[in-house]
Amino acid sequence: MMSLNRRILLSATLVLLIFIVGIALALDRAFHDSARLGVQDRMLARLLMLMGDAEVEEDGTLDMPTNLLDTEFSLPNAGTYAFIIDQTRAIIWQSTSALNKTFPELILLDKGVKDFGQVDIDGQSYFIYRYGVAWATETSDYPLTFTVLTDTMLFDAQIERYREDLWGWLSVMAVLMLITQMLVLRWGLQPMRRVSTELSAIESGRQENVVGNYPSELKLLTDSINSLINHERKQQKRYRNGLADLAHSLKTPLAILQGAASAHHDERDREKTIHDQVVRMDNIIQYQLRRAATAGSSPGMRLVKLYPVADRIVKTVQKAYRDKNPEITLDVEQTINLRIDEGDLMELLGNLVDNAFKWCLNAIVITARQYPDHVIIQVKDDGPGIRENEIARILERGVRADQSIPGHGIGLAIVRDIIQVYGGNLSINRNHPVGACITIHLDLK
Repeated sequence: MMSLNRRILLSATLVLLIFIVGIALALDRAFHDSARLGVQDRMLARLLMLMGDAEVEEDGTLDMPTNLLDTEFSLPNAGTYAFIIDQTRAIIWQSTSALNKTFPELILLDKGVKDFGQVDIDGQSYFIYRYGVAWATETSDYPLTFTVLTDTMLFDAQIERYREDLWGWLSVMAVLMLITQMLVLRWGLQPMRRVSTELSAIESGRQENVVGNYPSELKLLTDSINSLINHERKQQKRYRNGLADLAHSLKTPLAILQGAASAHHDERDREKTIHDQVVRMDNIIQYQLRRAATAGSSPGMRLVKLYPVADRIVKTVQKAYRDKNPEITLDVEQTINLRIDEGDLMELLGNLVDNAFKWCLNAIVITARQYPDHVIIQVKDDGPGIRENEIARILERGVRADQSIPGHGIGLAIVRDIIQVYGGNLSINRNHPVGACITIHLDLK
């Protein structure tokens, strides 16, 4: 894929070229119209001078002096010439410069009508200006049309020279702007290159995080990168610690199994010892794997709606305790969204709801409330409750409050570990009048 620098440079160059061409066309059109208007004004001035030289007798005879005010009409092949027609559309006067010239279509204009345009005569382009008058004498009015023509050679040369200068200067400006643009882009994208350099250094192990001071537009990106890097490192650390803890925790039951296999004990005692240690090893493995797999919060993690997950877990656990039919109150705000891995949330709520079903007698209450910076989730039951001196002990893995109730004794320990990973906390209190109340505080990040 094309580099970001090249993409920006090419797109900016394209915009600049379109802008330059648009400006050039607009200026060219403006200058062309202005020059044409100037020609029109000059031709009108010549026509008015010609009318000032003219005299009409009482009988309608036109009298024109030999020496005109505009001397260009007196020069042969001067490129400018004039003629006058009467009401019969006959030429009654023409300038010396118009000798042996082909005239355009003769048109008689009404009094006060002006007409400016462009005509081709024998392959040569001319500007033409006609002015219709009614020359008043004491006896009558005589309709006349004064016509002035001038070739477009000077006008075309002026336009061509202007276009050469215009495109020349615009080309120079375009080159200078492109060079300036390249320098500005190089300066503007320098923070991006620094980020790329730092990421390469992180990948090669030369540094741990993005440490540069970046503009506000990149600050969110670099902070997110650092959060992701830290999250992944914590995750790896949890896996390493989990494996180390797993290996350490399995030493004792393995040693007991090894001793039971080599010792000469009663067969029944040996089977019991092996069974107990296998169950213990299964508990340890499940606990450590779940603990290591806890995802933890990360910037890119999507929000999870709490209510559907809680409702699904309650319905699932109900099927496992068909012999119990407690009254279940699910009071969870529909608007609560948590930045938590859905698997972790299901593991957390699943253990709490499962414990509530185990110990309850007739009722379970699950509530959740959202506050500006945190969410509080409570699971209450009307069972025997937990004595204060046992709270710390039952949070240890493999410990059950009542050995007669089936289970591995790692549920609350898993809940505690998940909450700690997400920066929250767990508290256990008595539910009034009877039972236990487990409260979870989760920060909103």
